Amino acid sequence: MSTTPGKGERIAKRMAAAGLCSRRDAERWIEEGRVIVDDVILTSPATLVTDKSRIVVDGAPLAGLGPARVWRYHKPTGLITTHKDPQGRSTVFDAMPASMPRVVSVGRLDINSEGLLLLTTDGELAREMEHPDNGWIRRYRVRLHGRPQADEFKKLERGITIEGVKYGPITVEIDRQQGANAWITMTLSEGKNREIRRVLAHLGYEVSRLMRMSYGPFQLGSLKSGEVKEITGKALREQLGAEAGKKTQRKGPSVARRVDASAKSDTDAADKNPSGKLRLRDKSDGKKRKK
Repeated sequence: MSTTPGKGERIAKRMAAAGLCSRRDAERWIEEGRVIVDDVILTSPATLVTDKSRIVVDGAPLAGLGPARVWRYHKPTGLITTHKDPQGRSTVFDAMPASMPRVVSVGRLDINSEGLLLLTTDGELAREMEHPDNGWIRRYRVRLHGRPQADEFKKLERGITIEGVKYGPITVEIDRQQGANAWITMTLSEGKNREIRRVLAHLGYEVSRLMRMSYGPFQLGSLKSGEVKEITGKALREQLGAEAGKKTQRKGPSVARRVDASAKSDTDAADKNPSGKLRLRDKSDGKKRKK
């Protein structure tokens, strides 16, 4: 077991990178005496480990890191995005096929929301992909009750503060009016807890359906509700950068920069739209998806 500064990485980070749990959970598990390294029960999350360390969690050896793997999942309503629910409700992880390895989600969708949810075996990659500093755009289709006007949403483009919570810029396009309901498309880059529902409620609108259509370069595409599909290694490297397909090493460029560098070097994977933003292909389906 290593305790020498500068050598190896913290045990909590290694456990998170393996997709076993979050760093915070790893630290709690260590305090509970559930983690053993080189036959020694850990008492401190500051312990450093290397590839030669023998790590056992709850009596089972920690799996090797291996290449990062990522899936697109079309989450249906009625499932919550957590590994364990105190109320005993069904989770997205309960719905995974038996052949799936243990995965963590990139962000969350609440129980009444549906659409694209990214899953990965790499907990550190998940944290990078969901970090707002990456500038990844999340796009949603929303059905609300009422007859909204475009001018009502202009204030959201500068960001808005509601009950002390500051939300970043949000752009809204009104797609169509359908009787007493309207369909709109909302684009944002932060994705705070229940952000869309809270912002629209602040404007006086009730959301009756919310579907995430894209997350960064990844699209919901033609996935059917409940379907999960792995993003191939080639597509993952093209859209996240070559480092995402290697063993988990998080000292290099950010996810956003890796995606940007990949897109610039692969003209088949991206093209410019009139606004100058990159429009990426959904490699998993082999079709171009418009944002």
